[in-house]
Amino acid sequence: MTNPQKILFCGPSDDQTSELREQFSNQDYLIVTSENLAEGIAEFDQGNISALVVPATSDTLPLALIQSGTLLEFLPHAVVVLDADLRIIWSNHQLSQLCGQENSLIGHSFYDAFGAPEILGPDFSPFHSAFSTRKIAKSGLRVGDKSYFDVEVMPVLTSSDSKEEPAYLVASVRDISEEVLQRQKLNAIYQAGLELGDLSPEEIFEMTTEDRIELLKAKILHYTQDLLEFETVEIRLLDKASNRLDVLLAVGMEQVATNRTLYADPEANGVTGFVAATGKSYLCEDTAHDPLYMSGAPNARSSLTVPLNLHDEVLGTFNVESPHAGAFDENDLHFLELFSREVAIALNTLDLLVVEKLTTASASTELIMRGVVDPVDEILNDTAWILERYIGHEPSVCERLQRILKDTRHIKQLIQQVGDEMAPQTPHHHKVPTMRQVNPKLVNKRILVVDSDATVRRAAHELLGRLGCEVETAHDGEEAFLMVRSFHYDVVIADIRLPDMNGYECFAQIREIHEHLPVILMTGFGYDPTHSIVKARQLGLKCVLYKPFRLDQLITGVEKAVSISEDIASETSN
Repeated sequence: MTNPQKILFCGPSDDQTSELREQFSNQDYLIVTSENLAEGIAEFDQGNISALVVPATSDTLPLALIQSGTLLEFLPHAVVVLDADLRIIWSNHQLSQLCGQENSLIGHSFYDAFGAPEILGPDFSPFHSAFSTRKIAKSGLRVGDKSYFDVEVMPVLTSSDSKEEPAYLVASVRDISEEVLQRQKLNAIYQAGLELGDLSPEEIFEMTTEDRIELLKAKILHYTQDLLEFETVEIRLLDKASNRLDVLLAVGMEQVATNRTLYADPEANGVTGFVAATGKSYLCEDTAHDPLYMSGAPNARSSLTVPLNLHDEVLGTFNVESPHAGAFDENDLHFLELFSREVAIALNTLDLLVVEKLTTASASTELIMRGVVDPVDEILNDTAWILERYIGHEPSVCERLQRILKDTRHIKQLIQQVGDEMAPQTPHHHKVPTMRQVNPKLVNKRILVVDSDATVRRAAHELLGRLGCEVETAHDGEEAFLMVRSFHYDVVIADIRLPDMNGYECFAQIREIHEHLPVILMTGFGYDPTHSIVKARQLGLKCVLYKPFRLDQLITGVEKAVSISEDIASETSN
């Protein structure tokens, strides 16, 4: 006859346990009782008991039937039973692992077992709360800087008497360090993003664009090494014009790798080129067996590369490497992607500041130019008039007048040059809009605009000046002839209605002064009572602008006139 299996009933009898005892007695089980939970658990752990039955109420530990074989040892978290003095009277082996203890913790104070941890709440006295309220209490513990535990405490009653004080507590302890540290890192990345793009008014106004970029690079490196704990880093920015990936920041990389020219192309440009071209992150587990990997950091065995994305645009790449194979996991990938977004936003913020500064510089240049063009033209006209009538009298005076002409023209060039120098470059070579869009075909071409309307003369300065032309103006025909006799021009644009003559007369006289000087005539709404345009066409007029004309029509007309002038000059030289 086999020995009957033992079932231990712990605690005083009640209706529920009495019924169970009777059922198991009728099935040849050996019923053993214990009035004390601690004694019952101790006997259960000796291995002679097949099952442990503990009364359960709505406010107590719902320990029902726990089979022999110490089932609690297989739970993924620690379970501990405490007495009223918070001393450990039983625990599974997971508790020792969490506490880093090899010896038994029986008899130790719960808090001493963890080395006097910091209680984080929400309940700052979870054990006393469980005793007093007879309900579950929860709290968090921190041990050192990187160990966090979640504690859930439940009271254990030895009888069904609702007024009885709990004799024991059962606590469940779970290691949540990884969860907490990941949450902290996410928050830190968010804060780092705020810091990357945070510039004080003093930094905005007092620092140059290059200084701001250096400050951003220092911040990126700081957070990459201290927050993400990546020592080797390379950031490349995409030059949209050439599709080239230029190095912004490189630490721990071989010089040959830093100097390597890479493009946003998935073929023959390594992992970096692939990531920039596809916009997808790339985790290289083993550099020795990865066909895309190109040598970067010395002795690198694994790498992680993510795109710098701003919305749907790839601004560049962010690469980190390690001397250990498989050094990066999905968490590292996730965190680096999040941080890279913050880097992209910070770079875009610098771009916006550059655009704002560029716009301000362009607007200031145009405002200054608008204020000086009329006085400069007046000086040119008056000086040319004096010079023409003074030739042959006093060479030193003529020399001074020539110097005045040269310096006066130089004023506008200096203003534009200063404006160009004030315009900063963007951190990653983005093409930013500017008021001055130089036309390669018209740059440095000198154009004389003849019109009695000051508004037209001023508009000519602004529109043609933005294209890179040197614009000078005259009020009437006689003034235009004086300017043409005195200076070289590539094109003359004249209105057909001048105070002293019509367009045909102006065109014909300019042709007498310079036979091959291109002339464009302007007329309002086709109004030409003297038939100047018809007559001028008979003398070789090639271009007419009908006011109001579009800017592209003006550009096309001037380009054509300049081209004709250059062809004639080439034929003459040959």
